[in-house]
Amino acid sequence: MSRYTVWFFLAFIFLISPFIGSVSLELGEIFDFSTLASSIFFELRVPRVLFAFFAGAILSICGLLFQTLFRNALMTPYTLGVSSGAVLGAGVAIKLGLGSIFFGITAIHLFGFFGALFTVFLLLYLSKFLRNAHHESLLLLGIALSLFYTSALMIIFYLGSAMQNDMLIRFTMGSLSTIGWQNPLIVGFIAALLVSVVYMYRFELQLLGISDEGAKLKGLDTKKTTRILLVLSSFAIGTLTSISGPIGFVGLITPHIVAKIHPSTINRRIIKTALFGGFFLVFCDTITRALSSQSELPIGIVTALIGGPFFIYLIIRKKP
Repeated sequence: MSRYTVWFFLAFIFLISPFIGSVSLELGEIFDFSTLASSIFFELRVPRVLFAFFAGAILSICGLLFQTLFRNALMTPYTLGVSSGAVLGAGVAIKLGLGSIFFGITAIHLFGFFGALFTVFLLLYLSKFLRNAHHESLLLLGIALSLFYTSALMIIFYLGSAMQNDMLIRFTMGSLSTIGWQNPLIVGFIAALLVSVVYMYRFELQLLGISDEGAKLKGLDTKKTTRILLVLSSFAIGTLTSISGPIGFVGLITPHIVAKIHPSTINRRIIKTALFGGFFLVFCDTITRALSSQSELPIGIVTALIGGPFFIYLIIRKKP
């Protein structure tokens, strides 16, 4: 299958996705704004497709960043525990009942962001004590943090009320359900900011992907650049996770697929990775809505079913 066939297929799914769901929509009814079909299309389906696209772009770019900065094909915010930190932060906000808004940002968003940011800086600090910080040791450290965060989240489950636990269960499965345009606009703005900044640092990222020593010889402040990119990615992942819940393996899969169908340097794959990630998550979400009958299949289940075998394949294929 050629690269053009892959892109055409994903773009086609993106265009027809708003028409797929439990309620069939007729094209002639969509532009009659007095009908229920029009409301479903413009207030539910289109915002959800755009939400999925922007979320996929964020996850993919963050996956590319982590794999490049840590120079490991298995590194993503999900496998390193950054997403789990954001989930725990959001879970604490839910348990405390913090629903107030600070400058247009909910407490759940803030706690999710700080959970992700804390995890990144904790990984950077602990990596100083690892002999092989950029390889398997750091990955195992991230898995250990994920298990610790999961245990802490179980404590919140144990102490929470039935309503809070129901919110947490639905949250941890991941969901792209949205009503209206607020969430797509927030995530779209963050995705645009993330892609723009990463593209600005594309040549620095190319150097960091080779080695820190080589980047320093070129006059690059590696610590400053790495911190800027990691803080920005933590902000993006933390905010997205606090809205949608954890969506795993997208950041792991898409950078590898794009590198396979577009073998080129990292600085030339940034935009392609963002677009492919967006299309890929829309494809996964379309599957969930096509298979759903009475209840919606969580998006996190679909991405895990696809990403789990891919993760195993990367581990087996990885050279010692």
